[in-house]
Amino acid sequence: MIEGMMRVAAVVPEVAIANPMANAENIISMWPALTARGVRLAVFPELCVTGYTCADLFHQQSLLAVSDAAVERIAQATNGLGMAVIVGAPVKCGDALLNCGILIADGRVVMSVPKSYLPNYNEFYERRWFRSGRGVSGEAFGAPLGVGLLADVDGVKVGIEICEDLWTPAPPSSRAAMEGAEVIANLSASDDIIGKYAYLRSLILQQSARCISGYVYAGAGFGESSTDLVFDGKAFIAENGSMLAANERWQNDAQFVAADIDIEAIRRDRLHLGSFADCAEATLGLAYRIVNADLPAAEAAEAPELMRHVSPRPFVPANDDEIDRRCGEIINIQAAGLARRLKATGCKSLVVGISGGLDSTLALMVATHAFRRLGLPVKGIIGVTMPGFGTTGRTHSNAVTLMEGLGVTTLEIPIGKAVEQHFADIGHDAAVHDVTYENSQARERTQILMDLANKYNGMVLGTGDLSELALGWATYNGDQMSMYGVNASVPKTLVKYLVRWFAMRSRVKSVAAALNDIIDTPISPELIPADADGNIVQKTEDLVGPYELHDFFLYYMLRYGFSPRRVLSLAEMAFAGQFDRATILKWMRTFYRRFFTQQFKRSCMPDGPKVGSVCLSPRGDWRMPSDASSALWLSELEGL
Repeated sequence: MIEGMMRVAAVVPEVAIANPMANAENIISMWPALTARGVRLAVFPELCVTGYTCADLFHQQSLLAVSDAAVERIAQATNGLGMAVIVGAPVKCGDALLNCGILIADGRVVMSVPKSYLPNYNEFYERRWFRSGRGVSGEAFGAPLGVGLLADVDGVKVGIEICEDLWTPAPPSSRAAMEGAEVIANLSASDDIIGKYAYLRSLILQQSARCISGYVYAGAGFGESSTDLVFDGKAFIAENGSMLAANERWQNDAQFVAADIDIEAIRRDRLHLGSFADCAEATLGLAYRIVNADLPAAEAAEAPELMRHVSPRPFVPANDDEIDRRCGEIINIQAAGLARRLKATGCKSLVVGISGGLDSTLALMVATHAFRRLGLPVKGIIGVTMPGFGTTGRTHSNAVTLMEGLGVTTLEIPIGKAVEQHFADIGHDAAVHDVTYENSQARERTQILMDLANKYNGMVLGTGDLSELALGWATYNGDQMSMYGVNASVPKTLVKYLVRWFAMRSRVKSVAAALNDIIDTPISPELIPADADGNIVQKTEDLVGPYELHDFFLYYMLRYGFSPRRVLSLAEMAFAGQFDRATILKWMRTFYRRFFTQQFKRSCMPDGPKVGSVCLSPRGDWRMPSDASSALWLSELEGL
């Protein structure tokens, strides 16, 4: 495997009906292209050795004899190839003819797995020619045959099911996965009719998610008989509910798609999701046999780069339509959570500090959404701007414009004099811009908000986001504290898209303009005075590092539990040309150090709605001792 990933391919070869030797050569002709891409497991379609549409010819001894010889020819061609292949062929077992997927590696047949469920409705008549493989065990080509088989390929357990098997209420792949199969190969000859492609695609995604596995699907294509049916040559590679690769259908020539399935991620999720093991324990009775493929080790030079896109923004969908849909869903989750809390507490007023930055803007927009949902007047939202030593005209203006445009109650309470008095009380030199200087301002603002909440019989809405929580980039008992935090599981890289979602839908021009300018404003707590021109001096990403990197580290550390070495490897691919290795390592050290040392802030964080798969709530997804050592992770980083 490369970086814990297995390179697989779904192949659609040319097919000559009832000509097994020609088909064997067609299959073998794909070897150079597949091995050049570093493929270690290639899956071919159902009955591709004979052609799926042979019909009554399947009971001709001549065809069956040459089919066996063609399988032997394919096996010989894999000698020293360094790639395992799975092909489809009819196999005799006693008095039964079985529709099998045959795994071949290094010159020999490793195992044959028969189709369990034979369609015999509409256009399908498979029971006319084949028997079900359920309960069958034996040998074929000198190797094990039966449904209870898995192959060990490069240390990865591979299971096989065939076409209709996937469409049943309890697909064989479900049991195979619970017995340890991490990659499922589906050999198929599914014809195309209106609407079938989308339905099949959804089946594959759902099954890969239920099985927490990779799923490689290869379907019959051009060359199969068009007497009554048309085969479009579908090829999919899925992983745990995500589509890694899919081909262009309706091609007249042989083709394939290849991708890297993240085996480490699959193993982590199976370890993490206890219900997977519980289900296996509750339902399994059939012990699968593991057959070793003994595939020769791959040379590192064969595949220097992963055939897999690693997004630099794992929290952000890849296309605009999906971003828009996801943003709408997240905002509804946030607003529903806040609405429920307001209704449960009987609060009709909400206090929120508005800085003119991204996070407080999102919190305010979600608050107005929740108030409208409850039928409450937005005047019950009390927006408070609290200019301090670092507040700039740009952020202050945007904050005021936003509140006035939304029609919420607007208050302005400068904090300068109160903080200066506090400095005098504790004996702090106001010329020293240290952590005391900064945190005194944050705590003063929180005190104002809390006291206003008491005054107006309301509650304080928190604005901090997931990325800030991960880094501990918040003042303890300052902006870290509120009665409800709507942004608590929203990462920083996603916040600007949520704000843009509101900007695109705003009917008030001044609000839309303010929202767009807030998106373009540098991220800053504005606790240090601006420069002579009134520009922001204190930029968060200059101090703790780019949020793009931190969100990337956070995702792969929490979502998959990957080691620093693995996260670094993925980051180098995702940020190639943007950040070099030294820069990534620098900010990784910051991330791991802060993540461990700042857990105490997360241990007492306010309630807030979970919106995605990564969440740091100490009551739900993330439970960690505040005094855990980061030495192991930082030591690994030093070695890199």
